[in-house]
Amino acid sequence: MGEILFLNPVFKSMIWGGNKLGTKWGYAIPSQTTGECWAVSAHPNGDCTVRDGRFAGKTLSGLWADEPGLFGNAGGAGGRFPLLVKIIDAKSDLSIQVHPDDAYAAEHENGSFGKTECWYILDAPEGAELVIGHNAKDKAELEDMIRNGKWDAFIRKVPVKKGDFIQIEPGTVHAIKGGIEILETQQNSDITYRVYDYGRLSDGKPRQLHIEQSLDVITVPAKSVEESIIGAQELERRFVKNMLNPIISCKYYRVWHMEVDGQAQLEQNEPFLIVSVIEGSGQINGCPIKMGDHFILPNGFGKAELTGNLRMIASSTN
Repeated sequence: MGEILFLNPVFKSMIWGGNKLGTKWGYAIPSQTTGECWAVSAHPNGDCTVRDGRFAGKTLSGLWADEPGLFGNAGGAGGRFPLLVKIIDAKSDLSIQVHPDDAYAAEHENGSFGKTECWYILDAPEGAELVIGHNAKDKAELEDMIRNGKWDAFIRKVPVKKGDFIQIEPGTVHAIKGGIEILETQQNSDITYRVYDYGRLSDGKPRQLHIEQSLDVITVPAKSVEESIIGAQELERRFVKNMLNPIISCKYYRVWHMEVDGQAQLEQNEPFLIVSVIEGSGQINGCPIKMGDHFILPNGFGKAELTGNLRMIASSTN
């Protein structure tokens, strides 16, 4: 049985960030505008370190390179750790944005991965909405709406609540709105094209927009809302307590939900399993875990014994 790899998160201050990652999640955050916790990341812009044990202090990218056996030699992803898991605390609205696919990013972004991502909504105020998709029916209307700033007509807002799950393919126009917290599982990429930023200023200047790239990559027409969102009630109907319940499987990742109520067993037979504790507390193989802990069960870990009352989101490469 391998060692559980607990990770130290990396934090990002953002123009739209708040302080819930400190007040609610208990992290030592760098500012009162901390928008992102890069909880499991081996990206150059934020490389997590191992908290304790045999590999204490080693970066995740270093482990991926030097100890491939921990990850089932799953390195068919261009030599880079394939996934990035974040918690996002949006105090105010994020920019309207879109991500490229692998082919476009490889060609235009220095060989980067594209960005397919998904969101599990950790919390949302009453009446919350997200931007998912757009209302342009063809490329000509898309260009007209974006170039002429017809944002109210362009942007598609969708009501959401805690426990909803959203899959965001490259080319999907999207934005998190203020007050929403999400757990994001994504390809290991930091490429985002801003379509619109509400005219906000950062250090007295508007933030850079990426209109030409956005027009290149936005999917027209947009996927339907039903194709993008799995509602909380639908998921709760599917979920069985004390079991690892699949939410989604796509080309880049698989994501599961698990609610532990008392005692449970988890059989780790993936190349590796990323686990984020999103509610409650308990123990794994006698080791205390609580909301805000993120860890990797390495290849060949076998059975994990879980006790307590907690909810977790898990993921692995596909």
